[in-house]
Amino acid sequence: MKNKCRVALFGECMIELRGEMFGTMQQTFGGDTLNTAVYLARLGADTGIQVSYATQLGTDAFSAMMVDAWEKEGIDTCMVRRVEGKMPGLYTIQVDETGERTFYYWRDMSAAKDFFLGQQDSLLGQHIDELDVLYYSGISLAVLPDAGRETLFGLIDRLRARGGKVYFDNNYRPRVWRGDPNTKAWYDRAFANADLTLITLEDNAALYGLDEESALAHAYSLPCDEVVVKRGVDPTLIRVRGQEVVMVPTFRVEKVVDTTGAGDSFAGGYLAARLAGQPPEVAGRYGNKLASIVVQYPGAIIPLAAMPVFFFG
Repeated sequence: MKNKCRVALFGECMIELRGEMFGTMQQTFGGDTLNTAVYLARLGADTGIQVSYATQLGTDAFSAMMVDAWEKEGIDTCMVRRVEGKMPGLYTIQVDETGERTFYYWRDMSAAKDFFLGQQDSLLGQHIDELDVLYYSGISLAVLPDAGRETLFGLIDRLRARGGKVYFDNNYRPRVWRGDPNTKAWYDRAFANADLTLITLEDNAALYGLDEESALAHAYSLPCDEVVVKRGVDPTLIRVRGQEVVMVPTFRVEKVVDTTGAGDSFAGGYLAARLAGQPPEVAGRYGNKLASIVVQYPGAIIPLAAMPVFFFG
């Protein structure tokens, strides 16, 4: 086992209802950064990666079951704040015959948006000096009020000032930002304060109102040391400062069951490999392989038995 690397992922996890409208619905949970945390914990345990999740939940039974499930995955929950009277958000998901999804959200009362509210020092703040890496997403930013975003960026500055790294996944969801006129400015700030950025190209194009070619040029121009551009079934592109862009092919899947969690699992595989010292092109293959398996199962988190065996040595 290599020296320990402590990674905290910050964001929102919600109750998920999946199935037939006004029919049988299966209860589970999901959230972009939480999905990545699960895959990173599964893949990184043998290489010394210690994964923590930072969020806010209630003291209800749903919240308790979430925390219990995360701990069984080997995720540290010391940064999960539990507040009486709060509840997780809720969403339903419908999947069509091609595996594409439609979401409906009930997140106005979601506990996660108040993670930084009313705290002199948040749980993330209390542990920020112990971290090597902080990972968050555009959705993590979107659910917070402006004051919470400022607090988060303050912690990012503190982490980077002592040599820690910040990883950001752009995950742009217009419905969550609700027409906020400062959305681009918040993203610009996130990109400027990240060491590694994961970009879903169509999200970048939608956010900045660009065509695909211009959105790719924008991604390459970001100040981050490492930019990973995800393009669905098209090859992944990786730009590391001072090096040639690397193109990593994806894996063909005969039947896509559900694309939920594809990008999140890619992130887990990619980061597990990079934090274990693998080069970008190898990490890209790991990420694409894991994502190709995930889309063959319903839901964002596949059974442990379905996980591929990776050797990061």
